[in-house]
Amino acid sequence: MTTIAFPKEIFTGEKRCALLPSNVKAYKLLGAEVIVESGLSSKLHIDDQQYVNAGAQVVGQRKDLFERADIVLSIHKLPKQELPLLSDKIVISFLDPFNDNDYVDALCRYKITSFSMEMIPRSTRCQKMDALSSQASLAGYVMLIKAISELNAILPMMMTAAGTIKPAKVFVIGAGVAGLQAIATAKRLGAAVTAFDTRAIVAEQVQSLGAKFLDIDLGETGQTAQGYAQALTAEQISIQQQAQAKCISESDIVITTAQLFGRKPPVLINRETIKLMKPGSVVVDMAAESGGNVEGSCAGKNVVIDGVTVIGTGNWSNGVSLNASQMYANNLFNLVCEFWQKDNNKFVIDLADDIQTNAVITHQGFVTNEMINKHRAIANHEIQPMEKAS
Repeated sequence: MTTIAFPKEIFTGEKRCALLPSNVKAYKLLGAEVIVESGLSSKLHIDDQQYVNAGAQVVGQRKDLFERADIVLSIHKLPKQELPLLSDKIVISFLDPFNDNDYVDALCRYKITSFSMEMIPRSTRCQKMDALSSQASLAGYVMLIKAISELNAILPMMMTAAGTIKPAKVFVIGAGVAGLQAIATAKRLGAAVTAFDTRAIVAEQVQSLGAKFLDIDLGETGQTAQGYAQALTAEQISIQQQAQAKCISESDIVITTAQLFGRKPPVLINRETIKLMKPGSVVVDMAAESGGNVEGSCAGKNVVIDGVTVIGTGNWSNGVSLNASQMYANNLFNLVCEFWQKDNNKFVIDLADDIQTNAVITHQGFVTNEMINKHRAIANHEIQPMEKAS
């Protein structure tokens, strides 16, 4: 019988987990044995007994958990010092493979088969296991709520005997999954919302939510095969910065969501533009942890720049940890179920499958993912960056 293990998240401040008691029965029906580390979801006020009642075994020692496991599922990548305990096993989590070559090397060294959840393709088949999108949707909601908590005004228009309060103005840069959720949330709360995205194709989605779409002519832009925005040239970024400056200066809340897969995000708001904003305004930088869309933003904390609060706390979906855990746990189960062989109750590795071709990073001591291999070759100056587009 295949044993699937769920360790506690040890990332500072993390409240989410990769399994809820309601998911245990589904894994058991597949024919898997489920083991969880004691205290797995204590930060969600869910105790060990609930997992036991659902059919899981609770393991007190983390080392014992890993030794018994065939597959280890988590949110964050496991500490490098624990990888020797996982030799020849399967691990599935967010791995950040573009930005941690040493970690990928360690996965190879211990012949770990690793799945990176952020590498799940964006396709109809993969929607049910697309954790990047599920967490981003919640992130859009949380970013707007965090902005409201720092703003010294309300969002909706109010007509009272004491006077009329105008609706707050919210500007969202980037209308991907997170951006669209931020737009929808702001509209539900009564704000006047404007949005911009380099992909003109999303204008209709923005408008369907009741927001205005800021039209900026950047020339040729488009999107990748996965639906992500293409990287802009330096000239295009400059045009965008100038064209959106007036909208930013008039906004009470600005939310930036521009992140480039495997690359540093573009700086979309510079200090000069922040100076144009009203003191007391709020900017939320979704990309602060990976370099930032806002000049001067700081990963993991809020800073005040010329009277404007810039929020860069990151790990956004952790702000609604119960729902985030629920969605992520379902994403993981759907991935496992997709490749579960019921005849012998095991998870099958099939690198010819289009999902695994993208999501598997290492297998049997080698980096099997073509994108990661090319990225590593560029980083090691083995090929020129221009070859990356081929």
